[in-house]
Amino acid sequence: MDLRAIGMGLAFALIWSSAFSSARIIVAAAPPIASLALRFAISGAVGVILARMFGQNWNLSRAQWRSVIIFGICQNALYLGLNFVAMQWIEASLAAIIASSMPLIVAAANWVIFREKLPVMGVLGLMAGFGGVALIMTQRLGGGVDPLGVTLCLIGAAALAVATLTVRGASSSSGSAGVLMIVGLQMLVGSAVLLPFAVIFETWEVQWSWQLAAAFTYTVFAPGLLATWIWFLLVQRIGATRGATFHFLNPFFGVAIAAAILGERLGWVDILGVTIIAAGILAVQLARAAR
Repeated sequence: MDLRAIGMGLAFALIWSSAFSSARIIVAAAPPIASLALRFAISGAVGVILARMFGQNWNLSRAQWRSVIIFGICQNALYLGLNFVAMQWIEASLAAIIASSMPLIVAAANWVIFREKLPVMGVLGLMAGFGGVALIMTQRLGGGVDPLGVTLCLIGAAALAVATLTVRGASSSSGSAGVLMIVGLQMLVGSAVLLPFAVIFETWEVQWSWQLAAAFTYTVFAPGLLATWIWFLLVQRIGATRGATFHFLNPFFGVAIAAAILGERLGWVDILGVTIIAAGILAVQLARAAR
């Protein structure tokens, strides 16, 4: 793994993890599904326009279109949609911790369902990672955390795992579309899926403030476009398995940013659990990369 790939991985993990804190600010002042649908509409439109300016087109192969649609539904509509709704009731740090279990879910699915060989270090990493999540969940639920919010985040993490398993198809070089075009299109898919739910189930009342405007703008362009674009480029450069190694940083970055920006408190159990999760994720990804 070269220095450029390491820099891309660190940038992706930092930006991706920061999205939980900005989302928490947004959902405290605006309807979550409508906000997310608008974010995807803007991010997707900007991405497609920039892609066209750079000479990219939407001549995707059938496999790429299928992957873009699945990725747009699973990551954008389900994963982020459920997390936005859940963060009305749970803290950003907890949502980030649950989301960080995604690489563990992917590895477990490959091992159990697809019979992928996993070295002993990887199996121990899986056990440790899920144990760290269980430790934090037990402590937080005992402290009165909303179980519905936790459940929604867990479902969202599973949906993100499905999206991750399809990312190779979406970033394949077959077809003549570029990465930025693919990113923009999957954002538009997410917006189209979420909009009917926002219209039917939400009351569009907004408490306007500069904090809301700043958080929304940041979410549109940083996690919305930049982080996703970096992730696709990283996967193209070093592969999905090695790229997923950087997810071990997400629990650290997620809780640190939430504490710094939102003032969320972290107990010793949270710190211990995050450390165990990160170690488990790193062990799994190193074991898979070494096969």
